[in-house]
Amino acid sequence: MITHEQPGPLRIEPDDLSRPEVQQLIADHLSDMHATSPAESVHALDHAGLRAPGVSFWTVWAAAELLGCGALKQLSPSAGEIKAMRTRPQARGRGVAAHLLAFLLDECRRRGYRTVSLETGSQEFFAPARRLYARHGFVTCPPFADYSPDPNSVYLTLPLSPDGGTPGPPRIDCQ
Repeated sequence: MITHEQPGPLRIEPDDLSRPEVQQLIADHLSDMHATSPAESVHALDHAGLRAPGVSFWTVWAAAELLGCGALKQLSPSAGEIKAMRTRPQARGRGVAAHLLAFLLDECRRRGYRTVSLETGSQEFFAPARRLYARHGFVTCPPFADYSPDPNSVYLTLPLSPDGGTPGPPRIDCQ
C-alpha cells in the first residue's frame, strides 16, 4: 500500500455515493468537465450514471480523508471502461491515481476482461491523466462503445491477460 505523505495507508472501498463528501467530489468532477470541454464532449457520468446497472464505483481514503474515486463500466463480458477517475486537488501528486488505476486494472483482470478502455479529454487539462494512462500501457484507439469521433476526446485501450501481463502487441479495436 502507498503510505507516502499520507497519515495512513490508502484504502479503496466500494461506494454507494451516499456520503456528502463523495457527492461533492462527483459534483466537482462534473463542474471541471463542463468548464473544460464543450457540453457535447462531456462524457462524465453523473450520480445516477454511477449508480446504473453494470457500473461499479469505488472511493480512495487515507484514514477519514477522501482522496479520490473511480468506476468501471462493463461494456461486454470481456471488456470494461474506466469512468470517473478523479483525485481531489489536495491529494494530487501523492500516487493516489496510480494506486487506484492499478486496483481497477486488477479488478478488470479478476472479472476476466480482455480489454479495458477509456475516454479522456484532448485539452491540456487532461495531459496528466493521459500521461498516467500511457505509463500503464494504454494506447490510443478509435472510438469504442457508443462514442463517436470527437476532436475533444482521446480514446485509449489496454489489452489484458489474467496473469497480470499484456498479451503481446496492443489491440486497437477497443471492442
